[in-house]
Amino acid sequence: MPVPEPALFERLRGFAAVDSASEGTSRTITEVFTGNPLGEVPVGAAEDVTAAFARAREAQRGWAGRSAGERAAVLERFRALVVRHRKQLMDVIQAETGKARWAAQEEIMGLMFAARYFSRVAPKLLAPHAVPGAFPLLNKAQVRAVPKGVVGVIAPWNYPMLLSIGDALPALAAGNAVVIKPDSQTPYSSLACAELLLRAGVPRNVLQVVPGPGAVVGTEIVRECDYLMFTGSSATGRTLARQCGDRLIGFSAELGGKNPMIVARGANLERAARAAVRACFSNAGQLCISIERLYVERAVAQEFTEKFTAAARAAKLGAAYDFSADIGSLISAAQLETVSKHVADAVSKGATVLAGGSARPDLGPLFFEPTVLSGVTDEMECGREETFGPLVSIYPVDTVEEAIARANDTEYGLNASVWAQSPAEGQRIAEQLHAGTVCIDEGYAPAWGTTAAPMGGMGISGVGRRHGPDGLLKFTEPQSVVLTRWMNLDAPLGLSQSRWQPMLMTLARAIRFLPGR
Repeated sequence: MPVPEPALFERLRGFAAVDSASEGTSRTITEVFTGNPLGEVPVGAAEDVTAAFARAREAQRGWAGRSAGERAAVLERFRALVVRHRKQLMDVIQAETGKARWAAQEEIMGLMFAARYFSRVAPKLLAPHAVPGAFPLLNKAQVRAVPKGVVGVIAPWNYPMLLSIGDALPALAAGNAVVIKPDSQTPYSSLACAELLLRAGVPRNVLQVVPGPGAVVGTEIVRECDYLMFTGSSATGRTLARQCGDRLIGFSAELGGKNPMIVARGANLERAARAAVRACFSNAGQLCISIERLYVERAVAQEFTEKFTAAARAAKLGAAYDFSADIGSLISAAQLETVSKHVADAVSKGATVLAGGSARPDLGPLFFEPTVLSGVTDEMECGREETFGPLVSIYPVDTVEEAIARANDTEYGLNASVWAQSPAEGQRIAEQLHAGTVCIDEGYAPAWGTTAAPMGGMGISGVGRRHGPDGLLKFTEPQSVVLTRWMNLDAPLGLSQSRWQPMLMTLARAIRFLPGR
């Protein structure tokens, strides 16, 4: 199992926006598979964030002054660089997170899709467009998309490239500068992509990465930014939303999920079982949109459960910088403790382990088997709480209607998966689910990869959307510019208000007959 070269991590350290004068402390980043050190990353202080924003504000003016087409070309060059360096980028992702290589490749594909989509649509979406003025001919109205200024991105550890740089791409395309706080466990992933963005043509101070603790770096970003993008827990999202509300700045967040899958009678059970393994255990279940609840019609519940548990047991766990492993490691001792605690709690209260259920220290310090439980109730911790690990509960139900009701019985509403006898039935079920994205005959990846469609959560699973037109325009302020020609709304010379105002009202009433009114 070759480890990425130490020289790579030493080089990436240089892209951290931490002033050398304040670089008094550093953090050792370890390879998750083994616990061995990868390198040292400087830990930013509040003054580093302040300095980064000062540089960003100065640089942003020049970046916003470029045409949307020029900025889009930079994103397309970045996409090409990601493709060219994909193997090295996957190495960095795996080293920091411990995920299987195919899951690391998901991040690379996500970056490719996002860069391509926003580079293609930004020039058109950001172009000024005309709208009808208040008074035809007299008024000429135009709406412009103005960059917010400096966007703050607070990123998580589970998809450390895609959920940091992937959110920076539309903000950059819109003409903003961006300051990123990567998770303290995974800074190299953001730094590796920052290097490629600089090579693609983003001015250095327009994109800056400040590693450091959330209580220091994250707090200062919220104080300084003009708009905040956050991915993480619903509890932290609430706190950040309040802080942004106090400052009256915009806020977008993808938060937690307790995502359901519905398997109806007539579904292709073989396909559904195989796909459910990916949907439940991708990145060892450390994915906001992964499935944690399976509702299966009773008529096919036994057959599906047998196929699914067999596929889960057959999945290969391993630490490998190639595609030989199906499931990788958890990222930290804290995640391992949470999964172990949820399984033990459920079993102690009567749940049955159908597959997995144990840590695998023989494979590495943080491995845990893909685990399937039955008999889970709401009194168990994993019944309603998000586990964020390789743990799923399976529930036989009498009808599809019961499955829909139970799937919707949650505060969350991020993603859902539907398997039915026909596409029409799948569509009917999907339209009744309270979730921001729904995949029919798949788990999560097609909805995530459809970058032209908005992605985000309902309920406590999020605010705002990434992807789609909204994923770009949220980083802008709409500005209306209205020109008045020939005469303004004052009474013409020699005409009294008593005669002018009725004429003005007659004109206003007549406007409703015009097209587009």
